[in-house]
Amino acid sequence: MSSAFLPAILTALGEDPSSAAEVRSTGDALLPLLPSPLPVGILAHDSVAAVSLLARPGAGEIRLDPATVATAYTSERHFRLDGALPSAWAPLSGFWPTADGWLRTHANYPHHRDRLLTALRLPAEAAPAHLAARLTETTAEEAEEAIVAANGIAAAVRTEAEAAAAPARAAVTGAPLLRRDRIGEGEPLPAIDGGPVPLAGVRVLDLTRVIAGPVATRTLALLGAEVLRLDSPDLPEAAFQHLDTGMGKRSALLHLSRDREAFERLLSDAHVIVLGYRPGALEGRGLSPAELVARRPGLVVARLSAWGTSGPWSGRRGFDSIVQAASGIAAVTFRDGKPGVLPAQALDHSAGYLLAAGILSALRAQRREGGSWLVETSLLRIATELLAADRPEPPAPEPLLPRTLHRRTLSGHLTYAAPALAFTGAPRDWRTVGDPWGSAAPRWASN
Repeated sequence: MSSAFLPAILTALGEDPSSAAEVRSTGDALLPLLPSPLPVGILAHDSVAAVSLLARPGAGEIRLDPATVATAYTSERHFRLDGALPSAWAPLSGFWPTADGWLRTHANYPHHRDRLLTALRLPAEAAPAHLAARLTETTAEEAEEAIVAANGIAAAVRTEAEAAAAPARAAVTGAPLLRRDRIGEGEPLPAIDGGPVPLAGVRVLDLTRVIAGPVATRTLALLGAEVLRLDSPDLPEAAFQHLDTGMGKRSALLHLSRDREAFERLLSDAHVIVLGYRPGALEGRGLSPAELVARRPGLVVARLSAWGTSGPWSGRRGFDSIVQAASGIAAVTFRDGKPGVLPAQALDHSAGYLLAAGILSALRAQRREGGSWLVETSLLRIATELLAADRPEPPAPEPLLPRTLHRRTLSGHLTYAAPALAFTGAPRDWRTVGDPWGSAAPRWASN
Protein backbone atom coordinates (compact mmCIF):
# COMPACT_ATOMS: atom_id res chain seq x y z
CA MET A 1 0.00 0.00 0.00
CA SER A 2 3.02 2.20 0.59
CA SER A 3 3.06 4.30 -2.61
CA ALA A 4 -0.48 4.29 -3.94
CA PHE A 5 -0.29 7.79 -5.40
CA LEU A 6 3.37 8.76 -5.86
CA PRO A 7 4.14 6.92 -9.14
CA ALA A 8 1.01 8.39 -10.73
CA ILE A 9 1.99 11.90 -9.58
CA LEU A 10 5.47 11.58 -11.06
CA THR A 11 4.15 10.09 -14.31
CA ALA A 12 1.64 12.90 -14.70
CA LEU A 13 4.48 15.41 -14.40
CA GLY A 14 6.67 13.67 -16.95
CA GLU A 15 9.11 12.67 -14.23
CA ASP A 16 10.61 9.22 -13.72
CA PRO A 17 8.14 7.16 -11.66
CA SER A 18 10.91 4.76 -10.63
CA SER A 19 12.32 7.54 -8.42
CA ALA A 20 9.46 6.75 -6.03
CA ALA A 21 11.64 3.86 -4.87
CA GLU A 22 14.08 6.42 -3.42
CA VAL A 23 11.47 7.35 -0.82
CA ARG A 24 12.26 5.06 2.10
CA SER A 25 9.33 6.04 4.31
CA THR A 26 5.77 4.96 3.56
CA GLY A 27 2.35 6.36 4.20
CA ASP A 28 1.35 3.33 6.28
CA ALA A 29 2.78 4.96 9.40
CA LEU A 30 0.49 7.95 8.81
CA LEU A 31 -2.73 5.92 8.72
CA PRO A 32 -3.22 5.80 12.51
CA LEU A 33 -2.32 9.50 12.81
CA LEU A 34 -4.90 10.50 10.18
CA PRO A 35 -7.53 7.80 10.83
CA SER A 36 -10.16 7.35 8.13
CA PRO A 37 -11.83 4.62 6.08
CA LEU A 38 -10.03 6.25 3.13
CA PRO A 39 -6.21 6.17 2.73
CA VAL A 40 -5.69 9.80 3.76
CA GLY A 41 -2.32 9.06 5.33
CA ILE A 42 -1.04 7.51 2.08
CA LEU A 43 -2.20 10.54 0.08
CA ALA A 44 -0.57 12.93 2.55
CA HIS A 45 2.71 11.05 2.55
CA ASP A 46 2.92 10.75 -1.22
CA SER A 47 2.00 14.38 -1.87
CA VAL A 48 4.76 15.65 0.44
CA ALA A 49 7.17 13.01 -0.90
CA ALA A 50 6.62 14.27 -4.45
CA VAL A 51 7.71 17.78 -3.46
CA SER A 52 10.67 16.43 -1.51
CA LEU A 53 11.86 14.36 -4.48
CA LEU A 54 11.63 17.26 -6.90
CA ALA A 55 13.16 19.79 -4.49
CA ARG A 56 16.23 17.84 -3.42
CA PRO A 57 19.41 19.34 -4.89
CA GLY A 58 20.91 15.98 -5.90
CA ALA A 59 20.53 12.30 -5.22
CA GLY A 60 19.76 10.81 -1.85
CA GLU A 61 17.00 9.02 -0.07
CA ILE A 62 13.81 10.67 1.14
CA ARG A 63 12.47 9.66 4.53
CA LEU A 64 9.45 11.57 5.82
CA ASP A 65 8.58 11.80 9.51
CA PRO A 66 4.94 10.71 9.96
CA ALA A 67 4.21 13.05 12.87
CA THR A 68 5.65 16.04 10.99
CA VAL A 69 3.54 15.33 7.91
CA ALA A 70 0.40 14.79 10.01
CA THR A 71 1.04 18.04 11.88
CA ALA A 72 1.52 19.95 8.63
CA TYR A 73 -1.71 18.51 7.21
CA THR A 74 -3.61 19.72 10.27
CA SER A 75 -1.64 22.94 10.68
CA GLU A 76 -4.71 25.07 11.43
CA ARG A 77 -5.37 22.96 14.55
CA HIS A 78 -1.89 23.49 15.96
CA PHE A 79 -1.58 27.19 15.17
CA ARG A 80 -1.59 29.48 18.20
CA LEU A 81 -1.44 33.26 18.36
CA ASP A 82 -0.24 34.39 21.78
CA GLY A 83 -1.26 30.98 23.09
CA ALA A 84 -4.83 31.15 21.78
CA LEU A 85 -6.41 28.77 19.26
CA PRO A 86 -8.50 30.86 16.84
CA SER A 87 -11.95 29.62 15.87
CA ALA A 88 -12.04 28.41 12.26
CA TRP A 89 -15.75 27.76 11.73
CA ALA A 90 -18.70 30.13 11.73
CA PRO A 91 -22.04 29.16 13.32
CA LEU A 92 -23.81 28.80 9.97
CA SER A 93 -21.13 26.53 8.48
CA GLY A 94 -21.63 22.79 8.75
CA PHE A 95 -23.98 19.88 8.05
CA TRP A 96 -27.73 20.44 8.18
CA PRO A 97 -30.57 17.91 7.79
CA THR A 98 -33.02 18.66 4.98
CA ALA A 99 -36.34 17.15 3.92
CA ASP A 100 -34.57 14.29 2.13
CA GLY A 101 -30.94 14.20 3.26
CA TRP A 102 -28.10 16.48 4.31
CA LEU A 103 -26.64 19.79 3.14
CA ARG A 104 -23.15 21.17 3.82
CA THR A 105 -22.83 24.96 4.01
CA HIS A 106 -19.85 27.29 4.13
CA ALA A 107 -20.41 30.72 5.66
CA ASN A 108 -17.07 31.56 7.26
CA TYR A 109 -16.73 34.80 5.30
CA PRO A 110 -19.36 37.53 5.88
CA HIS A 111 -20.26 37.84 2.19
CA HIS A 112 -20.84 34.09 1.93
CA ARG A 113 -23.03 34.20 5.05
CA ASP A 114 -25.08 37.03 3.55
CA ARG A 115 -25.60 35.12 0.30
CA LEU A 116 -26.63 31.98 2.14
CA LEU A 117 -29.29 33.81 4.12
CA THR A 118 -30.51 35.74 1.07
CA ALA A 119 -30.90 32.53 -0.95
CA LEU A 120 -32.97 30.92 1.79
CA ARG A 121 -35.02 34.07 2.45
CA LEU A 122 -33.79 34.41 6.01
CA PRO A 123 -33.11 37.70 7.82
CA ALA A 124 -29.56 38.96 8.26
CA GLU A 125 -29.71 38.28 12.01
CA ALA A 126 -30.81 34.64 11.56
CA ALA A 127 -29.37 32.17 14.08
CA PRO A 128 -28.43 28.53 13.45
CA ALA A 129 -31.85 27.40 14.69
CA HIS A 130 -33.55 29.51 11.99
CA LEU A 131 -31.34 28.01 9.29
CA ALA A 132 -31.98 24.49 10.57
CA ALA A 133 -35.76 25.01 10.54
CA ARG A 134 -35.71 26.49 7.03
CA LEU A 135 -33.69 23.62 5.58
CA THR A 136 -36.10 20.98 6.82
CA GLU A 137 -38.65 22.52 4.44
CA THR A 138 -36.64 21.85 1.28
CA THR A 139 -34.60 19.08 -0.31
CA ALA A 140 -30.83 19.11 -0.20
CA GLU A 141 -30.42 19.64 -3.94
CA GLU A 142 -33.07 22.38 -4.04
CA ALA A 143 -31.24 24.22 -1.27
CA GLU A 144 -27.92 23.68 -3.03
CA GLU A 145 -29.21 25.13 -6.29
CA ALA A 146 -30.80 28.14 -4.60
CA ILE A 147 -27.63 28.97 -2.66
CA VAL A 148 -25.34 28.49 -5.66
CA ALA A 149 -27.64 30.69 -7.78
CA ALA A 150 -27.17 33.43 -5.16
CA ASN A 151 -23.37 33.01 -5.43
CA GLY A 152 -23.26 31.30 -2.06
CA ILE A 153 -21.48 28.07 -1.17
CA ALA A 154 -23.22 24.80 -0.34
CA ALA A 155 -23.43 21.20 -1.51
CA ALA A 156 -25.87 18.37 -1.05
CA VAL A 157 -24.27 15.38 0.64
CA ARG A 158 -24.15 12.73 -2.09
CA THR A 159 -23.41 9.04 -1.89
CA GLU A 160 -20.53 7.73 -4.01
CA ALA A 161 -23.00 6.53 -6.64
CA GLU A 162 -24.86 9.83 -6.70
CA ALA A 163 -21.60 11.76 -6.94
CA ALA A 164 -20.39 9.59 -9.81
CA ALA A 165 -23.55 10.45 -11.76
CA ALA A 166 -23.41 14.19 -11.00
CA PRO A 167 -22.39 16.60 -13.80
CA ALA A 168 -19.26 17.72 -11.93
CA ARG A 169 -17.67 14.26 -12.05
CA ALA A 170 -17.69 14.06 -15.85
CA ALA A 171 -15.40 17.11 -16.04
CA VAL A 172 -12.58 15.33 -14.19
CA THR A 173 -13.13 11.73 -15.24
CA GLY A 174 -10.12 10.43 -17.11
CA ALA A 175 -8.04 13.53 -16.36
CA PRO A 176 -4.63 13.07 -14.72
CA LEU A 177 -4.38 13.83 -11.03
CA LEU A 178 -2.02 16.67 -11.90
CA ARG A 179 -1.24 18.30 -15.25
CA ARG A 180 1.97 19.84 -16.53
CA ASP A 181 1.70 21.13 -20.11
CA ARG A 182 3.75 23.43 -22.31
CA ILE A 183 1.39 26.15 -23.54
CA GLY A 184 3.70 28.69 -25.20
CA GLU A 185 7.19 29.88 -26.01
CA GLY A 186 9.77 31.60 -23.85
CA GLU A 187 13.48 31.80 -23.20
CA PRO A 188 14.88 29.40 -20.57
CA LEU A 189 15.46 30.78 -17.09
CA PRO A 190 19.09 31.01 -16.04
CA ALA A 191 20.24 28.06 -13.96
CA ILE A 192 20.66 28.93 -10.27
CA ASP A 193 22.56 26.78 -7.82
CA GLY A 194 20.52 27.41 -4.72
CA GLY A 195 21.74 24.32 -2.88
CA PRO A 196 19.11 23.20 -0.39
CA VAL A 197 16.94 26.20 -1.39
CA PRO A 198 16.44 25.32 -5.06
CA LEU A 199 14.10 28.21 -5.80
CA ALA A 200 16.50 31.02 -4.86
CA GLY A 201 16.01 33.85 -7.34
CA VAL A 202 12.55 32.67 -8.45
CA ARG A 203 9.76 35.27 -8.10
CA VAL A 204 6.23 33.97 -7.45
CA LEU A 205 3.02 35.99 -7.68
CA ASP A 206 0.49 34.44 -5.31
CA LEU A 207 -3.18 35.05 -6.19
CA THR A 208 -4.67 32.49 -3.82
CA ARG A 209 -6.69 32.43 -0.61
CA VAL A 210 -7.68 30.19 2.30
CA ILE A 211 -5.65 26.91 2.40
CA ALA A 212 -4.81 25.00 -0.80
CA GLY A 213 -3.11 27.70 -2.85
CA PRO A 214 -1.42 29.31 0.15
CA VAL A 215 -0.01 25.90 1.18
CA ALA A 216 1.54 25.63 -2.30
CA THR A 217 3.13 29.07 -2.12
CA ARG A 218 4.16 28.58 1.52
CA THR A 219 6.07 25.53 0.29
CA LEU A 220 7.71 27.50 -2.53
CA ALA A 221 8.76 30.17 -0.03
CA LEU A 222 10.34 27.50 2.18
CA LEU A 223 12.41 26.44 -0.85
CA GLY A 224 13.79 29.95 -1.34
CA ALA A 225 11.35 31.61 -3.74
CA GLU A 226 10.40 35.24 -3.30
CA VAL A 227 6.62 34.99 -2.91
CA LEU A 228 4.42 38.09 -3.11
CA ARG A 229 0.79 37.46 -2.25
CA LEU A 230 -1.74 39.88 -3.71
CA ASP A 231 -5.22 40.41 -2.25
CA SER A 232 -8.02 42.85 -2.88
CA PRO A 233 -8.47 45.22 0.07
CA ASP A 234 -12.21 44.54 -0.34
CA LEU A 235 -11.80 40.86 0.65
CA PRO A 236 -9.97 40.68 3.98
CA GLU A 237 -8.51 37.35 5.00
CA ALA A 238 -8.94 35.96 8.51
CA ALA A 239 -5.79 37.00 10.36
CA PHE A 240 -5.01 33.58 11.81
CA GLN A 241 -5.57 31.87 8.46
CA HIS A 242 -3.14 34.20 6.73
CA LEU A 243 -0.55 33.74 9.45
CA ASP A 244 -0.87 29.95 9.35
CA THR A 245 -0.20 29.78 5.59
CA GLY A 246 1.72 33.03 5.06
CA MET A 247 5.15 31.90 6.24
CA GLY A 248 8.02 33.16 4.13
CA LYS A 249 5.84 35.44 2.00
CA ARG A 250 5.18 39.14 1.70
CA SER A 251 1.54 40.24 1.54
CA ALA A 252 0.33 43.26 -0.45
CA LEU A 253 -3.06 44.74 -1.30
CA LEU A 254 -3.92 45.55 -4.90
CA HIS A 255 -7.11 46.17 -6.89
CA LEU A 256 -6.59 44.17 -10.09
CA SER A 257 -8.99 46.45 -11.95
CA ARG A 258 -7.95 49.86 -10.62
CA ASP A 259 -4.23 49.08 -10.17
CA ARG A 260 -3.73 47.17 -13.40
CA GLU A 261 -0.52 48.94 -14.36
CA ALA A 262 1.08 47.96 -11.05
CA PHE A 263 -0.02 44.36 -11.54
CA GLU A 264 1.42 44.21 -15.05
CA ARG A 265 4.77 45.50 -13.76
CA LEU A 266 4.82 42.71 -11.20
CA LEU A 267 3.83 40.16 -13.82
CA SER A 268 6.58 41.24 -16.19
CA ASP A 269 9.23 40.28 -13.62
CA ALA A 270 7.53 37.13 -12.27
CA HIS A 271 8.67 33.61 -13.06
CA VAL A 272 5.60 31.87 -11.60
CA ILE A 273 2.02 32.92 -10.96
CA VAL A 274 -0.28 30.80 -8.81
CA LEU A 275 -4.03 31.22 -9.34
CA GLY A 276 -6.61 30.03 -6.83
CA TYR A 277 -9.74 31.85 -7.92
CA ARG A 278 -12.57 30.40 -10.00
CA PRO A 279 -11.59 29.90 -13.67
CA GLY A 280 -14.39 32.12 -14.99
CA ALA A 281 -13.54 34.93 -12.59
CA LEU A 282 -9.91 34.87 -13.71
CA GLU A 283 -10.68 34.85 -17.41
CA GLY A 284 -12.96 37.84 -16.96
CA ARG A 285 -9.96 39.78 -15.64
CA GLY A 286 -7.57 38.81 -18.41
CA LEU A 287 -5.87 36.26 -16.18
CA SER A 288 -6.41 33.09 -18.17
CA PRO A 289 -3.22 31.07 -18.68
CA ALA A 290 -3.15 31.87 -22.41
CA GLU A 291 -3.47 35.62 -21.78
CA LEU A 292 -0.83 35.60 -19.04
CA VAL A 293 1.83 33.78 -21.08
CA ALA A 294 1.09 35.99 -24.09
CA ARG A 295 2.07 39.00 -21.99
CA ARG A 296 4.87 37.22 -20.10
CA PRO A 297 6.48 34.49 -22.26
CA GLY A 298 8.38 31.90 -20.24
CA LEU A 299 5.96 32.12 -17.31
CA VAL A 300 4.89 29.07 -15.28
CA VAL A 301 1.17 29.35 -14.53
CA ALA A 302 -0.20 27.16 -11.74
CA ARG A 303 -3.97 26.96 -11.49
CA LEU A 304 -6.06 25.41 -8.74
CA SER A 305 -9.85 25.05 -8.81
CA ALA A 306 -12.52 23.36 -6.74
CA TRP A 307 -14.39 21.56 -9.52
CA GLY A 308 -12.04 21.56 -12.52
CA THR A 309 -11.76 24.07 -15.34
CA SER A 310 -14.52 22.72 -17.60
CA GLY A 311 -18.02 21.39 -17.20
CA PRO A 312 -21.19 22.87 -15.68
CA TRP A 313 -19.73 23.20 -12.17
CA SER A 314 -16.45 24.87 -13.12
CA GLY A 315 -17.75 28.32 -12.23
CA ARG A 316 -19.06 27.30 -8.81
CA ARG A 317 -17.39 28.41 -5.64
CA GLY A 318 -16.08 25.62 -3.46
CA PHE A 319 -13.92 24.69 -0.51
CA ASP A 320 -12.48 21.43 0.80
CA SER A 321 -15.49 20.74 3.04
CA ILE A 322 -17.93 21.39 0.21
CA VAL A 323 -16.09 19.10 -2.22
CA GLN A 324 -15.99 16.38 0.45
CA ALA A 325 -19.79 16.60 0.68
CA ALA A 326 -20.46 16.63 -3.07
CA SER A 327 -17.91 13.95 -4.01
CA GLY A 328 -19.14 11.15 -1.74
CA ILE A 329 -16.46 11.49 0.93
CA ALA A 330 -18.87 12.77 3.59
CA ALA A 331 -21.12 9.76 2.96
CA VAL A 332 -18.22 7.29 3.15
CA THR A 333 -17.16 8.77 6.49
CA PHE A 334 -20.74 8.84 7.88
CA ARG A 335 -20.79 8.19 11.62
CA ASP A 336 -22.98 8.78 14.66
CA GLY A 337 -25.99 9.46 12.49
CA LYS A 338 -24.54 12.27 10.39
CA PRO A 339 -22.11 12.81 7.49
CA GLY A 340 -18.44 12.70 8.36
CA VAL A 341 -15.25 14.46 7.39
CA LEU A 342 -11.68 13.52 6.68
CA PRO A 343 -9.27 13.77 9.64
CA ALA A 344 -7.67 16.79 7.96
CA GLN A 345 -8.62 19.19 5.21
CA ALA A 346 -6.68 16.74 3.10
CA LEU A 347 -8.00 17.84 -0.30
CA ASP A 348 -6.70 21.35 0.36
CA HIS A 349 -3.33 20.33 1.74
CA SER A 350 -2.77 17.66 -0.91
CA ALA A 351 -3.66 20.16 -3.65
CA GLY A 352 -1.13 22.57 -2.20
CA TYR A 353 1.73 20.08 -2.16
CA LEU A 354 0.81 18.65 -5.58
CA LEU A 355 0.71 22.13 -7.09
CA ALA A 356 4.12 22.89 -5.56
CA ALA A 357 5.49 19.64 -7.01
CA GLY A 358 4.09 20.57 -10.41
CA ILE A 359 5.68 24.02 -10.27
CA LEU A 360 9.06 22.52 -9.39
CA SER A 361 8.75 20.12 -12.32
CA ALA A 362 7.68 22.88 -14.71
CA LEU A 363 10.57 25.13 -13.64
CA ARG A 364 13.01 22.28 -14.30
CA ALA A 365 11.51 21.81 -17.77
CA GLN A 366 11.55 25.56 -18.40
CA ARG A 367 15.24 25.82 -17.52
CA ARG A 368 15.97 22.80 -19.71
CA GLU A 369 14.01 23.69 -22.84
CA GLY A 370 12.36 27.07 -22.33
CA GLY A 371 8.69 27.64 -23.03
CA SER A 372 5.68 28.71 -21.00
CA TRP A 373 4.04 26.09 -18.80
CA LEU A 374 0.71 25.34 -17.16
CA VAL A 375 0.31 23.23 -14.01
CA GLU A 376 -3.14 22.49 -12.64
CA THR A 377 -5.22 20.27 -10.40
CA SER A 378 -8.58 20.47 -8.64
CA LEU A 379 -9.99 19.47 -5.28
CA LEU A 380 -12.59 17.29 -6.99
CA ARG A 381 -9.95 15.43 -9.00
CA ILE A 382 -8.02 14.71 -5.81
CA ALA A 383 -11.23 13.58 -4.10
CA THR A 384 -12.01 11.12 -6.90
CA GLU A 385 -8.46 9.74 -6.74
CA LEU A 386 -8.76 9.23 -2.99
CA LEU A 387 -12.13 7.50 -3.35
CA ALA A 388 -10.82 5.21 -6.10
CA ALA A 389 -7.75 4.08 -4.15
CA ASP A 390 -7.56 0.78 -2.27
CA ARG A 391 -8.88 1.13 1.26
CA PRO A 392 -6.67 -0.55 3.83
CA GLU A 393 -8.11 -1.88 7.04
CA PRO A 394 -8.02 1.19 9.31
CA PRO A 395 -5.53 0.67 12.16
CA ALA A 396 -6.31 1.77 15.67
CA PRO A 397 -5.92 5.57 15.91
CA GLU A 398 -2.81 6.86 17.62
CA PRO A 399 -2.37 10.21 19.35
CA LEU A 400 -0.40 12.78 17.41
CA LEU A 401 2.49 14.44 19.19
CA PRO A 402 2.61 17.60 17.07
CA ARG A 403 5.84 18.87 15.56
CA THR A 404 5.58 22.62 16.07
CA LEU A 405 7.85 25.65 16.05
CA HIS A 406 7.64 28.85 18.10
CA ARG A 407 8.63 32.39 17.28
CA ARG A 408 7.97 35.94 18.44
CA THR A 409 6.85 38.02 15.46
CA LEU A 410 5.32 41.36 14.50
CA SER A 411 1.90 39.75 14.96
CA GLY A 412 2.62 38.20 18.34
CA HIS A 413 3.98 34.92 19.65
CA LEU A 414 3.23 32.18 17.10
CA THR A 415 3.12 28.42 17.43
CA TYR A 416 2.93 26.75 14.02
CA ALA A 417 3.48 23.46 12.22
CA ALA A 418 7.05 22.58 11.25
CA PRO A 419 7.79 22.10 7.52
CA ALA A 420 7.01 18.58 6.30
CA LEU A 421 9.58 18.34 3.48
CA ALA A 422 12.46 15.93 4.02
CA PHE A 423 15.64 15.74 1.94
CA THR A 424 19.30 16.24 2.75
CA GLY A 425 19.71 19.86 3.81
CA ALA A 426 15.99 20.66 3.65
CA PRO A 427 15.09 23.98 5.35
CA ARG A 428 13.70 23.44 8.84
CA ASP A 429 11.92 26.78 9.11
CA TRP A 430 10.88 29.76 7.00
CA ARG A 431 13.02 32.85 6.75
CA THR A 432 10.16 35.09 7.89
CA VAL A 433 7.06 34.32 9.93
CA GLY A 434 4.19 36.45 11.20
CA ASP A 435 4.10 39.29 8.66
CA PRO A 436 0.57 40.75 8.87
CA TRP A 437 -1.87 40.55 5.96
CA GLY A 438 -1.43 43.45 3.57
CA SER A 439 1.70 44.76 5.30
CA ALA A 440 4.02 44.96 2.26
CA ALA A 441 4.22 47.25 -0.75
CA PRO A 442 3.18 45.69 -4.09
CA ARG A 443 6.67 45.41 -5.50
CA TRP A 444 9.42 42.81 -5.72
CA ALA A 445 11.95 43.06 -2.91
CA SER A 446 14.69 41.75 -5.21
CA ASN A 447 14.28 44.54 -7.79
